[in-house]
Amino acid sequence: MEFKINIGDPKTGKTVKRVVSGKEAEAFFKKRIGEKINGDDIGFAGYEFEISGGSDYCGFPMRKDVRGTARKRILIVSGVGIRKNRRGRKVRKTVAGNTIYSKTAQINLKIIKKGSKPLAEEKKEEEEPAKEKKEEKPKEKKEVKKEKKPEAKEKKKPEKAEAKKKKPKEEKKEESKN
Repeated sequence: MEFKINIGDPKTGKTVKRVVSGKEAEAFFKKRIGEKINGDDIGFAGYEFEISGGSDYCGFPMRKDVRGTARKRILIVSGVGIRKNRRGRKVRKTVAGNTIYSKTAQINLKIIKKGSKPLAEEKKEEEEPAKEKKEEKPKEKKEVKKEKKPEAKEKKKPEKAEAKKKKPKEEKKEESKN
């Protein structure tokens, strides 16, 4: 079981994205929108979060007033799952229930209580080794591509220029002979 979590800070307006799996993901299992989660369970010491929403594996948004885990087609006037509508218009839309289960893909969290370290620093510490490996490979590939491209361009330009010059002269010679 694996979830993508988006942790939003209402004071700064910034969001931190992270993927959780294993024991960290089990902390979310069978929780509902509006429930609180201890940050220690998911690797953020001292933090406390509130589940504010999410979506299932097909992208249907979770809605607080739909109980359970199943998707349902409901009449919506406003709120999650619908864009701004004309006055009095109701639309039947498919939405996911408010309970997190194994096929939930994304969970949105909101910070209620801050910990000692900022979220961005905790995230950087975990991703530093992964970034170093990724950065080394693309640099080598880019250098190789840069060397090949100028040579290819230089060869193509003279051929095109010569072909353009030869064609009009040959055509004129053939026309004058006839």
